[in-house]
Amino acid sequence: MKGYRAERNVKLNFIKMGWKVVRAGGSLGEYDIIAFKNGICIFLQIKSTNKRKFYYYGYMEDKYAGFPFRLVVHFNRGKTVVLPPKKIISENDGEDIDTFIENLGS
Repeated sequence: MKGYRAERNVKLNFIKMGWKVVRAGGSLGEYDIIAFKNGICIFLQIKSTNKRKFYYYGYMEDKYAGFPFRLVVHFNRGKTVVLPPKKIISENDGEDIDTFIENLGS
């Protein structure tokens, strides 16, 4: 349930900024959602944790099918960060989700 809420929140963040979002049913692949707007498409893997660091063991490339692939980690202290995949992620890594979405359009 925690993972579903994180996915839903990321999806809503994109939608409120004018993006179209498709959720991958069952999330059995490399990505959880695909977001697209004005010719831009991005694949996102969403994770959630109660800890200060998150250890990621999934897809490690910064592109998926030729499109950007990003890891989104929601820390239950309220911060959500976006970054290219890497093994160990902390709250201070990457970009805040809202800033990341704003920068995609510029």
